[in-house]
Amino acid sequence: LGKIHELTYSRRYELHVVLEDWEGIRAMARYSDFLVAGPAEKYMLRSLGSFSGNAGDSLGAHLDMKFTTFNADNDLNTGNCAVAWYGAWWYRNCHHSNLNGKYMQGFNRSGMDWRHFRPDGYSLRKSRMMIRVAQ
Repeated sequence: LGKIHELTYSRRYELHVVLEDWEGIRAMARYSDFLVAGPAEKYMLRSLGSFSGNAGDSLGAHLDMKFTTFNADNDLNTGNCAVAWYGAWWYRNCHHSNLNGKYMQGFNRSGMDWRHFRPDGYSLRKSRMMIRVAQ
């Protein structure tokens, strides 16, 4: 996260998220202005800009959230969402997306998910997050 912060604070970056389900269906989400704050702000998801793509905006609900890990509970839930959902993320209470969940097949609430692409509880087969300098 430190490197992502350094990159995104040095100039404007886009975020591209590519998803694939177990049937081989792919979807994409693009955010025009991806910005992650530094360690003093616990790597808060500071900006996403505008959304486009066919995956649906499942990251927007996490905007302005600090990064939660197993040993750093920064979410708004009474418990630790990273522990409950098996991976660190910008959790709120808890998530609409979680690309660091367990690698599980089909319907399993513990897996990585993107709720606007596949229903709640469907674990994705693949995900990729990529950044590039904004056009």
